[in-house]
Amino acid sequence: MLHEPAADSGPDHASGYKTRIGLYMFALYSLIYAGFVVINVTKPVLMEKVIFAGLNLAVVYGFGLIILALVLALIYNAMCTREENRVNNLPEEGGK
Repeated sequence: MLHEPAADSGPDHASGYKTRIGLYMFALYSLIYAGFVVINVTKPVLMEKVIFAGLNLAVVYGFGLIILALVLALIYNAMCTREENRVNNLPEEGGK
């Protein structure tokens, strides 16, 4: 296999924006996850309550956290791509 050197990507002019957005999303997710932990520590019996389709709060909240992480990742990617295109004067993807 031929391995070539990595391509130089140059400076990232959107790094400040990406860092700020990432920290906001991390804070949001951390607060929601902290709610999960607080419920488990203070009122663990509450996690047994059936919420949806025979599933208890623990399962619904846990899957909700996983889905939220994936949604936040997709939003982060879209926002960062749009900002990179803007600062690099590239056309928006999907637009004309």
